[in-house]
Amino acid sequence: MRRNFAVFLLVASACILAVFAQSLAAAPVRTHKPAHTKSHAASHPAGKSLARPHSASLKSAAHTQNHARPHASSRPAARSRVHSAGLPRTTRYTPAVMHTRRGVLAEARRRAHEEDAAPRKLQPVRWAMPAPLRGSHESLVHQNEMAQADGLERILDDDDLADRISRGSLVRVPISGALRINTDLPEDRRYCRPWTARLLSDIAKAHAIKFGGSLEVTSAVRTVEYQRHLRLFNGNAAAADGDIASPHLTGGTIDIAKHGLTSREIGWLRAWLIPLEQAGKIDVEEEFKQSCFHISVYKSYLGPVPASSQPQSPVASASMLAARSR
Repeated sequence: MRRNFAVFLLVASACILAVFAQSLAAAPVRTHKPAHTKSHAASHPAGKSLARPHSASLKSAAHTQNHARPHASSRPAARSRVHSAGLPRTTRYTPAVMHTRRGVLAEARRRAHEEDAAPRKLQPVRWAMPAPLRGSHESLVHQNEMAQADGLERILDDDDLADRISRGSLVRVPISGALRINTDLPEDRRYCRPWTARLLSDIAKAHAIKFGGSLEVTSAVRTVEYQRHLRLFNGNAAAADGDIASPHLTGGTIDIAKHGLTSREIGWLRAWLIPLEQAGKIDVEEEFKQSCFHISVYKSYLGPVPASSQPQSPVASASMLAARSR
């Protein structure tokens, strides 16, 4: 009897559970509707007919789903990846702008346009250092040919030198506040040709205006006798005879020291002398053992000095150096 009763209870329990499960499966799923959705539905009365009822119902369902999400104004403004469009990373935008990328890109283009329209500072042009004015065998031959064309003779000894000084064919180096002479140079060696003195005055004045200070003359006129003596202990000294004899023997050549000058001053001197050499008024070489500018000046320098005998632009100096090397 008890066994039959237990079987009956089990079968009844199974039936009850099956019916309960079936009722749960058939029940519709209810979603939460915010309160403002009801008010929105109330604003559109059911009695008002629409031309397209099916599309209207779809729009209403979509509107209800959108309102079911948290409102954008209740969330903090998110940081967009606007730095990839050229905007600052820390910039915050309103939800209306952040809702579409078009507004962010438009803002980026506007700022880029403002930056392009802003005036830019002009960068100063750097001075290009002209290359050294190196001498050559051909240049030394040319200096002797020019001295011969000017009718200059080589000064033989001290007596010949004193005679030319007394006749005025040689003048003193024009010492001034802008030009000094090496104190080791003997008194009777501080002379040069008048056109050479004119160049010294011009270049010293231009240098003083540009940089201040003074230039130094380390060598001027020499005699054949002295040049032969000089070659005994100075292997860099030029010959005293022949086609490559030292141009100092005519009194038309001087040396200006580079020692004590800045690289900018040396570059300025190179640029100042190059146009004169191109005009055939001088020949210039740089010596490096004695560190000086060796300048042979010709009679034509007393004529009109070209306006180009001023420091040139980097492009002009480069073109003149290229022409000088040909």
